[in-house]
Amino acid sequence: VQLQACGGGLVQAGGCLRLSCAASARTSNSYVMGWFRQAPGKEREFVAAITRSDGSTVYADSVKGRFTISRDSAKNTVYLQMNSLKPEDTAVYYCAASTWPIVVVKSDRYDYWGQGTQVTVSS
Repeated sequence: VQLQACGGGLVQAGGCLRLSCAASARTSNSYVMGWFRQAPGKEREFVAAITRSDGSTVYADSVKGRFTISRDSAKNTVYLQMNSLKPEDTAVYYCAASTWPIVVVKSDRYDYWGQGTQVTVSS
């Protein structure tokens, strides 16, 4: 599975962005899809994930209420809508696919990774 993430950019605090992750193969019912991010000098951290079956979602506390993960099975694409962005959201954002049967938040549970897209939030 190849994943292609895009949609990053520079935005002011309080603004919004939508990231997209297009998959090369059917992912809607095969993989848990997740978003992670990594800021300079920090470890990669979990942001959000969506299940393979019923579309249930899980979010990191730091983004809960501001970010929304969704999936378009027909387009093999996963989205991350990011609202009310804060400077601390600045990072490279990665989408990933996991073959685990449940939503997982640890990066080592994900088998496939996209190349990352930069999100910069200015104050």
